[in-house]
Amino acid sequence: MVSVAHSVAAQAGFEESLAILGKGLPPKDAETLRRAAECARSLYGDSRLGSGEGAWSHALGMALILAGLRLDADSRLAALLFAAPTYDDQAVKKIEADFGAAPARLVKGVSRLNDLRPITHGFVASSTESGEETPAETRAQIEILRKMLLAMVEDIRVVLLRLASRTQTLRHYAETEDPLRPQVARETLALYSPLANRLGVWELKWELEDLSFRFLHPDIYKTIAQQIDEKRGERERFITDAVARLKSELAAAGIDGEVYGRPKHIYSIWNKMRKKGLDFSEVYDVRALRVIVDEVKDCYTTLGLVHNRWTPIPKEFDDYISNPKTNNYRSLHTAVRCPDGRSLEVQIRTKEMHRHAELGVAAHWRYKEGEKSTSESEYSEKIAWLRQLLTWKDEVTDSSDWVRHYKEAAFDETIYIMTPQGRVVDLPRGATPIDFAYRVHTDLGHRCRGAKVDGALVTLNTPLETGQRVEIVAAKQGGPSRDWLNPSLAYLFTRRARAKVRQWFSARAHEEAITEGRAIILRELQRRGETGLGFDEVAARLGFAKPEEMFLAAARGDIKQLQSLLRAPDAASNAPDDAPLIRKSHSGDESDKGILIVGIDKLMTQLASCCKPAPPDPIIGFVTRGKGVSIHRADCPNFAHLEAMHPERIVETAWGGQTEGVFAVDIVVEANDRQGLLRDVSEVFTREKINVVAVSSQSKQDSAYMCFTAEINHVSQLKRTLSQILEVNGVLSARRA
Repeated sequence: MVSVAHSVAAQAGFEESLAILGKGLPPKDAETLRRAAECARSLYGDSRLGSGEGAWSHALGMALILAGLRLDADSRLAALLFAAPTYDDQAVKKIEADFGAAPARLVKGVSRLNDLRPITHGFVASSTESGEETPAETRAQIEILRKMLLAMVEDIRVVLLRLASRTQTLRHYAETEDPLRPQVARETLALYSPLANRLGVWELKWELEDLSFRFLHPDIYKTIAQQIDEKRGERERFITDAVARLKSELAAAGIDGEVYGRPKHIYSIWNKMRKKGLDFSEVYDVRALRVIVDEVKDCYTTLGLVHNRWTPIPKEFDDYISNPKTNNYRSLHTAVRCPDGRSLEVQIRTKEMHRHAELGVAAHWRYKEGEKSTSESEYSEKIAWLRQLLTWKDEVTDSSDWVRHYKEAAFDETIYIMTPQGRVVDLPRGATPIDFAYRVHTDLGHRCRGAKVDGALVTLNTPLETGQRVEIVAAKQGGPSRDWLNPSLAYLFTRRARAKVRQWFSARAHEEAITEGRAIILRELQRRGETGLGFDEVAARLGFAKPEEMFLAAARGDIKQLQSLLRAPDAASNAPDDAPLIRKSHSGDESDKGILIVGIDKLMTQLASCCKPAPPDPIIGFVTRGKGVSIHRADCPNFAHLEAMHPERIVETAWGGQTEGVFAVDIVVEANDRQGLLRDVSEVFTREKINVVAVSSQSKQDSAYMCFTAEINHVSQLKRTLSQILEVNGVLSARRA
């Protein structure tokens, strides 16, 4: 019996909701909504959303919110069926067949936006809470998320559906305790309430902000709410008296106007208190009136009446009729002081301005009336106007160039791509994976070798689309391909990426020219026996400010300048062409290890880490790029490869007379594994007073392999140490690597 009563009550509530949903619609559209509601209620059943709210309850709440915004029948129908694709893969096709193409497109658009939720949740959850200073980079990233959300929809009504959904979710949380409330509130204040503001949908904006503020700062919210309620009776009497006085003034002036008290929004009051450092009693719009008149001229006449009746408060007047806000909000705002000292805010606007202020872009849609419908061209004009409206030019206040780039991006010409980590990157339409890689990081662009779009491999010249997730496949090292600069292959679309590729090749050519020039100078000096000159001295004699300029001149083939060195007034220059090569020691720097470089003095040297030469090993030099001469053992396999590739860079070297200092060598020990083996081998180094700077050990099938990096002062010390290691019990071999 109870079950039957409950069912009857539920059906009565259902019928009442349908009556509200169909309000203002032609009977035919109202009947279509009934069919959609019955279909949605049957499809969703008792299933629940991630928020814990029933899917049917959420859908009905969304549709009622849109009905309150007076959106068309298609929007209300799409709200009822918003979650259908979750329950049926063919839902969009079925909706199109049963209810038409327009609702199907809206449902599909809502479904696409829902795919963004994990990204927005993850990013905003890690950003700063509302009320604290948010870093510029975070603000810019949130700005891109807003743009991406808008760019992913073809019909702006999809965004209104999303805003209605978020409003319904917050209403549900207002009645249900849930640990996700703060996270959803932060996301709402970061993404959705600014969207509602930009679209001018104040009716949703205020509710989104107030509920989010309540979840984030419950104590402050409760305090302000109590302060508003404490003197409610007194304030209501004050407002009633002010309304009566102003109506009398309007009637005397012959103006037909509507005057009433304006609702108080707690989040707005708190924002003014926080930003201006005001006490609650100093906030002017706690007591507020709104005046609705017929014509614009009546607005200014009313303003004069208000200022004549009460004393205007300086700097509290804003004319948004002559200078509308970026979302096309128009109204006159003023604050006045009453004779008893209390402040009063007054907003004055026309009926059309008020309709736009409350409903925003929702006011620009008309539901069908009979056979009359909006033409395609008119609809396109509305979309174009909305897209212009949604060009975000002043949401971000940071003045840095890269943030300004985000602000100035054209809505229709920008795509929004997601990184694997959930960050969103904006690019011009037509950009490729390589453009994306260079936008993320220059080095990633240089090393780019492939790309995955939504998990599938694509060619590097594939144009990207908004909403795609792109992962770059990169080499550990390397550079770009010259093919990327070929316009016909369409690898690069953005100027920035092309410039980065050109810079890389330019720097590479510059580096190679310097290396080649250094090798030419070395060979020339070796041939002439001019080993007593350093690079700085040679460069100065040839008229160059730096050795690098001399190297570049040599690489360009400026042989005459090199030959002028032979005619310079220096004793060393008088040596005959066939004079023997002279070996002259370095300046005594300990880092040089006493190495002699045949053909040039005072040249930066370094011992190669691949073979770790030590005296008296036979050695040879290789001219590196920017690091002087690298000294290798003559039997080094790596050096053999370098010699084959660049024979012009080989320089004769030998150990000098003074080889004081330490040299790092690698020692490899193989032995039968046993307990205490590493300790016994280490004792040999201790006895020989050899410092071990690194050691690695590996055991495999009762065999031990150990590698020591030790510092010695001569190979004779190394030989003595190796022989002592061989005497350790269990050691099979000990050798230098």
